[in-house]
Amino acid sequence: MNTVQEFTWSDRYLLGHGAIDDTHREFVACVDALLTASDARIPEALEAFIRHAEAHFKQENDWLAAPDFPGGGGCHIEEHDKVIRSAYEVREHIAVNNSPDVARAYARALVDWFPGHADYMDSALAAWLVKRTHNGRPLVFRRKEMA
Repeated sequence: MNTVQEFTWSDRYLLGHGAIDDTHREFVACVDALLTASDARIPEALEAFIRHAEAHFKQENDWLAAPDFPGGGGCHIEEHDKVIRSAYEVREHIAVNNSPDVARAYARALVDWFPGHADYMDSALAAWLVKRTHNGRPLVFRRKEMA
């Protein structure tokens, strides 16, 4: 089992599209809040994550639904749907069973899921958006991270 106790922003998640990068910073902060919340604050942190994820995924899904998005965005949208559906299931489980560890396990799963999703799916969306709006490729400057 992953033993991540916090989730911090890293420039490795930058994709070169301002709106996506800003939303991803918020995503990381919401997941971190869920990981680090006290047991009493877990429901509140989960609700904040759900509100963020609903808006985040709606924004991306709207872009993905554009008729000129290459290959369609079905697979990407399905991933969003699975993540939000899981959040709703965790919320229901917590309401019935008062088990904050389930929410933390969900948050750890999000820590594992997010980098790959951003690298493969969101990077393609960012590249398409930048091409469409600026007729170019995303330009990303990443700070060197300390080992």
